[in-house]
Amino acid sequence: MTENQLFERIDYTANNLPKGEYEDCKFVNCNFHNVDLLNVVFRECTFDSCDFSLASLKNTTLNDIRFINCKLLGVLFEECNPFLLSVDFENCVLKLAVFNKLKLKKTCFRNCNLQETDFSETDLSASMFDNCDMQRAIFFRTNLEKTDFRTSFNYSIDPENNRIKKARFSRMGVLGLLDKYLIDIE
Repeated sequence: MTENQLFERIDYTANNLPKGEYEDCKFVNCNFHNVDLLNVVFRECTFDSCDFSLASLKNTTLNDIRFINCKLLGVLFEECNPFLLSVDFENCVLKLAVFNKLKLKKTCFRNCNLQETDFSETDLSASMFDNCDMQRAIFFRTNLEKTDFRTSFNYSIDPENNRIKKARFSRMGVLGLLDKYLIDIE
């Protein structure tokens, strides 16, 4: 097990990250683009300014993980080990990411680009979407109860196909709940 280490400016596309467990580690300006992280365990780690685009997270453990200023294009989080999955995102690009069928209660997405991200059948109850662009993000049979969308924008959520009890929206954001009806609101 690797503990309390700082990994800085490492290109893991050239040298693979050694398989194993990483606890309370910090990865800064590292490149994981298209890297296979099969069965790697991360606990209480922070990734700052890293590129995870198209990285494979098959059976990867992400327990109490913070992603800050990271690029995570097309990442299939649905392939992660679901046991104790806990992540937060700040200033991240998560375009085309897939969170299908995960339990992500109380997850925070702050200042993120979530365009075309798939949240189908995900439990996002009591989560926070703070100032996130959610254009063409997919919500289908998603649990959004007590989720806060008040400062986010460009979302389209069908209240008939998602659980939205006690979710919070801004007055302007409520329009994103009416998209499917193709009505003009002036």
